[in-house]
Amino acid sequence: MTDTTLLQDLNARGLIAQMTSEDELEQHLAEGSVTLYCGFDPTADSLHIGSLVPLLALKRFQQAGHKPLALVGGATGLIGDPSFKAQERKLNDDVTVAGWVEKLKGQVSQFIDFDCGANSAEVVNNLDWTRGMDILTFLRDVGKHFSVNQMIAKESVKQRIDREGEGISFTEFTYMILQSFDYQQLNASRNCTLQIGGSDQWGNITGGTELTRRMNGNRAFGLTLPLITKSDGTKFGKTESGTIWLSPAKTSPYAFYQFWLQTADADVYAFLKYFTFLAVDEIDALEQADAARDGRPEAQSVLAREVTRLVHGEEGLTAAMRITEALFSGNLADLSEADFEQLQLDGLPSSRLAASDLVETPLTTLLSDAGLAASGKQIKDALQRNAVIVNGVEKGMDDNMKAAEIFTAENGTYSRFFLVKLGKKKHHLFSI
Repeated sequence: MTDTTLLQDLNARGLIAQMTSEDELEQHLAEGSVTLYCGFDPTADSLHIGSLVPLLALKRFQQAGHKPLALVGGATGLIGDPSFKAQERKLNDDVTVAGWVEKLKGQVSQFIDFDCGANSAEVVNNLDWTRGMDILTFLRDVGKHFSVNQMIAKESVKQRIDREGEGISFTEFTYMILQSFDYQQLNASRNCTLQIGGSDQWGNITGGTELTRRMNGNRAFGLTLPLITKSDGTKFGKTESGTIWLSPAKTSPYAFYQFWLQTADADVYAFLKYFTFLAVDEIDALEQADAARDGRPEAQSVLAREVTRLVHGEEGLTAAMRITEALFSGNLADLSEADFEQLQLDGLPSSRLAASDLVETPLTTLLSDAGLAASGKQIKDALQRNAVIVNGVEKGMDDNMKAAEIFTAENGTYSRFFLVKLGKKKHHLFSI
């Protein structure tokens, strides 16, 4: 992909929100390989899917021959970005943030290539150039280039100042200066000339381009990506069970896959452009084919497969699809122990059972308490109809049984798991 077609492709995907000096940036990219960076602050021990757009943008630039730097904010993560946040962030201690930095380094490494010659990616940490700088040097050499009037006028800061009862602390107010300093430092040490980020970073990015010009005498560019929204107005990346994380320890590949499968028809074609490397004309053709066919569109399945493969690899995708098929068909024979652990993490309503709690507990009580039915009477009726299935088998159960008679290691899959199904849609995973 040439540099001109890179920007054209980003535009066609709806991935450009703002650019500094569009014509100059296009010419700059055409001059040869450019070093660019994007920052990721460690606010948790994993990135979430809101970080996917910038991560994949770094990959898109690298595929076009440019050199990506993924900045993990060991310093800025200690402060907290106030951009469009309703209130002050909680400050985390340096040991916690340092641990999160290491986790994020591993995650960003999944998306960009660190061994492809001159444009090999690097991970950098802004704590490396801020840790040793004393406050007077910072104020005299960096702070003097910033006008408080202009900083207050930035929309992200202005909203906090105007919000009654909240305001903004001096700590968060300085975040823009720290991020701008990152750009100036990367420009000086690595000839970095482009910063990308979400559209909420526009003020911070333009602050960095200006500081780089003032301190280094170099031109620098900025490009922002849209913040993803859903057509129904609900927040992207959130479900009833919480945030969709990139770490499989926090969101299983199965739950991740299911999240994308549930994408609304009104969003799916835009999400294919944002989150996959499928060609735009291929996505447009899929949209036309979906419009012409009866029944459910194919786009959601394509999106779920492509994004799950990107984040969790072929193995993660295969497991997610295997679990999906097993739950649909009721045939659990092909599920591995790790598959059940995914379901236990976040794939199904789940409960851990202590043997001591089962001895006197009626089966009807246990199943109704788990939410499989509204009352023990409904469970009793289901048992009499043989409508309660455990691990794919219609057990010979009656309403007089104690839970301990069913939930034993001998009856359990992998000696500990019990997938209980009532009717077509009610599932609960018990483990001992």
